Amino acid sequence: MSLSGVWYLGLAAVVFSIGALGLLVRRNVLVMFMCVELMLNAANLTFVTFSRMLNDIGGQALVFFTLVVAAAEVVVGLGIVVAIFRRRRTATADDFHIMRG
Repeated sequence: MSLSGVWYLGLAAVVFSIGALGLLVRRNVLVMFMCVELMLNAANLTFVTFSRMLNDIGGQALVFFTLVVAAAEVVVGLGIVVAIFRRRRTATADDFHIMRG
């Protein structure tokens, strides 16, 4: 039995909502990165679902670009977090003002 695309789009909406809520509520930078990754994975699920529903490979090609953006975000973001951890032992979203120089 195969599920229709509506179920996958609903799941993507729920995952995106959890990620957006976590991004707005939490102040820990690592948790915020995980929430952004949840949001990107929800977008990937949407791309793949529409690709399957429309019988087109374009959505699946967009997933590779989204994965590249997610990898670049993790590299740059974790570099900034490591730089903050070297100065302090904690890293919250409020600590980014110490990166000014």
